[in-house]
Amino acid sequence: MKCLVLGGAGFLGSYLCKYLVDKGYNVILFDKNQPDYSSFNDMEDKIEVVINDFVECESFDELTKSVDVVFHLISTTVPRNSNQNMGFDIESNVLPTLKLLNNCKKNDVKKVIFFSSGGTIYGITNNIPISEVHSTDPICSYGIHKLTIEKYLQLYWYLYRLDFVIMRISNPYGGRQFLNASQGAVTTFLERALSNEPIHIWGDGNIIRDYIHVSDVARAASKLIDYKGKYKVFNIGNGEGHSLNQICAQIKTVLEREIKVNYEQAKKEDVPINVLDINRAISELDWKPRVSLQEGIRLLIEDWSELI
Repeated sequence: MKCLVLGGAGFLGSYLCKYLVDKGYNVILFDKNQPDYSSFNDMEDKIEVVINDFVECESFDELTKSVDVVFHLISTTVPRNSNQNMGFDIESNVLPTLKLLNNCKKNDVKKVIFFSSGGTIYGITNNIPISEVHSTDPICSYGIHKLTIEKYLQLYWYLYRLDFVIMRISNPYGGRQFLNASQGAVTTFLERALSNEPIHIWGDGNIIRDYIHVSDVARAASKLIDYKGKYKVFNIGNGEGHSLNQICAQIKTVLEREIKVNYEQAKKEDVPINVLDINRAISELDWKPRVSLQEGIRLLIEDWSELI
């Protein structure tokens, strides 16, 4: 079976590509950036690499002709900057995805697996943990473009029977995120602590998020390749909430020393609390997260020591 991973050179994508190859899948990596082959442990000869810009690509026709499953991980924005240019968010994410879906339909792709955002798509709520049937009211353009793509996937299923599954992922973290991370509290905080630099927190540090290690995300994604059940949407998270202050406390515990934290003005696009109900994924996919936050921080340090 051949899998196309859009965004395969990125943080989540590179880990997913390696995981799929380890499982015996044929993989096409699509990205505008050349992948860091050190991430693949001598697997570059097993991965077909296509360098192209998702936004500028005129057609995905040739790319999807021999593909069974498409993993769509690409996003050109992050929650923190997406409200600055909402038109760009639509032009660079939604419109290219429609072009992709048309080619998937034409070439009889068996399934599209979309990496959505469990952290932004639900918006502000007091119903914790949040299940997949909760209302979707994002408060940033990033969440809106993710939700829009979800709706188009549902439409293409209704009109053309193009199969799909949506992964609403919480807040992923892992070793390949650290050098140029524009988001991700766990990696950003730990990197600054290891560099003996102050950690910057917007607000009082009581914002609560659900953090999941990238290895658990990759395992969940691979489970969806052969999934034939009735559900089209899955929350993929750890199912537990941690505040930013608690992350700092965990880092202090692992490093066994004090760290410096600076508190700054809160951001309007920050949802106060977000913890996902992952019971559907546990029961339907025979999957559950394996890595706790403290273990994930230790793994992060180990991963970085290998890359530096």
